[in-house]
Amino acid sequence: MDYRVVNEFKEPTSEERTMGMLIYLLSFFTTIIGPLIIWLFKKDESEFINYHGKEYFNFFISYTIYGLISSFLTVILIGLVMIPIFGLMYLIFTLIALFKAHKGEYYRIPLIFRIIK
Repeated sequence: MDYRVVNEFKEPTSEERTMGMLIYLLSFFTTIIGPLIIWLFKKDESEFINYHGKEYFNFFISYTIYGLISSFLTVILIGLVMIPIFGLMYLIFTLIALFKAHKGEYYRIPLIFRIIK
């Protein structure tokens, strides 16, 4: 395979970019199962897919925690404002990551905990 080095990462192939994009696209339909299947089967073959798989699951864990905290805060009405904001942020950051993966970029989603390294 012919790779050009971009910063510290190798430039992904067309197939790797498509699989990276599918991690985020399938998350709209199968929140965990679709991205997990792609990541588990392809993570050892591609550092690009491994990166985006870890990034997605860190993103998912973080926003699940944000959603739970917002749900608890509905008691004092702050959560009623926070839930739609976090929902919109989840949608926007997923779409940005989807397009960045398709372009072959290593996108770091903001405001997430890096639990899976």
